[in-house]
Amino acid sequence: MIVVVGLVLALVVGVPAGAAPAPGASDKGPVGWDVYRSIDGLARMRPGEQVKQFSSFDRAGNNDDGFAGTYSCLRDEANGDCLLADARGAGEVSSIWFTYESTSVAAIGRIKIELDGKVVLQGSLQDIVNGAKGAPFVWPLVGNSADTMGGAAIKVPMPYTTSMRITTENNPHFYHVTYRQFADAAGVRTFNPADKATDVIQRLRGFGVRDPKPVAPGARVQSAAVDVPGGSAASIPLPSGARRITQLYLRLPQVIAAPGLSDDGRAYGAGGSSFTATVAPENDGVRITRRVDAGIGEQRADLLVGGRPAGQFYSGPARAGGGWLDQVVEVPADLTRNRSQVQVATRFVSSAEDVNEFRYEVHSKVGGRWERTDVLDLGHNHPNEEAVHGYRVDGERWAGLRRFRYPADPGQATASEAALEGLRLRLTFDGQTTVDAPVGEFFGSGLGKYASRTLLHAIDTTENGAFTAWWPMPYARSAVAELVNTSGAPVTGGSLEVTSAPDSGVTAGLRDGTLGYFHATHHRAATVSGQDWNFLTAQGRGVFYGVTSSMRGGIPPGQNQLNHLEGDERMYPNGSASPAIHGTGSEDFYESGWYFQDGRDGGVEGVPYAMPQAGLVSREDASDGCRYVCLNAYRLMIGDGVPFGNGIEFDIEHGDRSSMPADYSSTAYWYGQSTPSMSQSDVVEVGDDASRSQHGYSAPGETRESLTSAFEGKGDRTPVTGTTTATTQPVTFTARVDQSNGGLRLHRVSDQAQAFQHARVFVNDRLVGDWYQPLGNTHSRWLEDSFDIPASATTGQTSVQVRLEPVAGAPAWSASRYTVFSQGAPPQPAQD
Repeated sequence: MIVVVGLVLALVVGVPAGAAPAPGASDKGPVGWDVYRSIDGLARMRPGEQVKQFSSFDRAGNNDDGFAGTYSCLRDEANGDCLLADARGAGEVSSIWFTYESTSVAAIGRIKIELDGKVVLQGSLQDIVNGAKGAPFVWPLVGNSADTMGGAAIKVPMPYTTSMRITTENNPHFYHVTYRQFADAAGVRTFNPADKATDVIQRLRGFGVRDPKPVAPGARVQSAAVDVPGGSAASIPLPSGARRITQLYLRLPQVIAAPGLSDDGRAYGAGGSSFTATVAPENDGVRITRRVDAGIGEQRADLLVGGRPAGQFYSGPARAGGGWLDQVVEVPADLTRNRSQVQVATRFVSSAEDVNEFRYEVHSKVGGRWERTDVLDLGHNHPNEEAVHGYRVDGERWAGLRRFRYPADPGQATASEAALEGLRLRLTFDGQTTVDAPVGEFFGSGLGKYASRTLLHAIDTTENGAFTAWWPMPYARSAVAELVNTSGAPVTGGSLEVTSAPDSGVTAGLRDGTLGYFHATHHRAATVSGQDWNFLTAQGRGVFYGVTSSMRGGIPPGQNQLNHLEGDERMYPNGSASPAIHGTGSEDFYESGWYFQDGRDGGVEGVPYAMPQAGLVSREDASDGCRYVCLNAYRLMIGDGVPFGNGIEFDIEHGDRSSMPADYSSTAYWYGQSTPSMSQSDVVEVGDDASRSQHGYSAPGETRESLTSAFEGKGDRTPVTGTTTATTQPVTFTARVDQSNGGLRLHRVSDQAQAFQHARVFVNDRLVGDWYQPLGNTHSRWLEDSFDIPASATTGQTSVQVRLEPVAGAPAWSASRYTVFSQGAPPQPAQD
């Protein structure tokens, strides 16, 4: 049973969470830095935008996703540069990823980003991902191969109003550029690189430790003791009325941390180390936990806080073969109270060899319990994390990577993993159960209790460390939190806290569909040869924000046991036959490279790392209870969240063409409602004379041909035969639309054998933008792409005349079918 032990009023101050959109048009999500300043608004739907991607994926559908660089340049520019991304209209560059060598992207040379005809970023790509450009291009908005175990990422949101171009000096081989495309430029201002966005940087640097959302006034904490026998369930009704959950906080003391893990660290002789740690000002003391290699015996180091003695770390006798040991010192409150930061230092006293350190966890005692307030994962793979903590080491003798185990009872470790898999979190909002997932994977770790540290959920692996999630979860009337124990063993002695706050704005938003309910969609199964693993298939409207995935490989020794990572992610929005996102490999999707490789330590694969929106949580092998090799990774898509108005399918291959055996599980995080926000209004079949006549279709100088080819993605081996047309003269047609529409979306099926097709779009003789498609493919020639028309050009109309004027010098404009979708009418302001 779960016993509700009381309601506690949280004393909070700060900025209201609210449900109001960020400045700009209400049909867009937040733009620019508001992407990270408005995380409390993740539930808002985004019908007026699309998310698309340029990448180096193999256009032939095979596995040359960048190895030879065959498909990495849209074209070579006159000066020899490689064009990676090219767009017209309003939008935002949201995420850029590269890999080249496992330790460097220096060979790519210079990168240049032009927005609205101005260069906003230019310089050595390696310098930029190292943070050498300075704010806002600093960690963790950028990351290099040490931060990501083989990749390089730029997560600075860069909006533009008319155009975007990205080039590199040399062929980059593997890359992704993910961008948002808007129906209009309302509320969009061109990215200003002089804006340092220091508040955003500080917020992101607290990932996994602090709630990234503004504090919600009136927040209430409902606490519960957790005792759930095997095979049973219990529930906690939450406060009724219009509210949003702002935090879930779970403790399961019977679940121990997974014993085996890799970590990098440093060791010093006569000398010491120091860093700055964040603490809670209202603390009643601070606890500092330090991870060391116990294979080095008799390590003694004095601990100083604020320059004053605070205790001593002592490792004891050497442990044969090495092994992890956590040393804990509780620092008295008179050294830490009324401070938000403290200076922590260690000083060498004695050792059989040297004093080593791999990770520090800092907890503040607040209200009688220990709350984690900082983490420093140090070592040569964490130079940026060290730098922001001001870490220094004197007398260093060693730096490197180690894989050890904590002493643990094997039976207890197995039971802990089973508890995290078998205990499921279920959340029901306004009568709909939208969250049903194992607690381990929901909070970020699907293979046991490993340290998970993301922007929106985290797992603290120190003794009785908490599982925390900060996803905002609105409801209009009622909510119920359940823990369902599907395992055969009882879960006892735990506690659950759910924090919620009143929010009067959510009732109307959930009713009119401008807000969605939070979902966590989980499933686990053996992979099927030739069939991609499905992260999410959903109907209606929504925004996909990421996934935690557990990949239990089925490849025996003697082969490449990580070959299932040779699989690309593909996202199909709104029933499109073509993927709008088509990646280059599984570890690439998780923004790493080369099988999560630590190229600095002999090319070790499967090395964990943590960034706010992507990371590898753990790798297991047979010694950890995994049959072969198992991996647990996460990818959050905050800046590049994927909106959909009429369904979504988001898949990932397991090996080239999904050919590798494995057992996969995943939990997808998204917001949505079952009703679509756009509906089909008309279809123009360009190859059908009756349809052409019905729609007044005209295309002077047009050629027609029959094409048998395939669409990219999962259908690239399925031939489709149809009629295609092409012309360099204006194309006109009339289409029916919903009179109450809030804008239109045109889908075009065409032949993409010729890249850089470009037409100006007019609606009822009004110019509404440029339909520009630089993509091309001579292997899978069918393409379904789309163009948004703003509500200002269509609202109140029952039909519209569309005119497409191919731009001089561009290839002939191709089409086989146009499908017209009407967006739902924009919400009307409330009347007094």
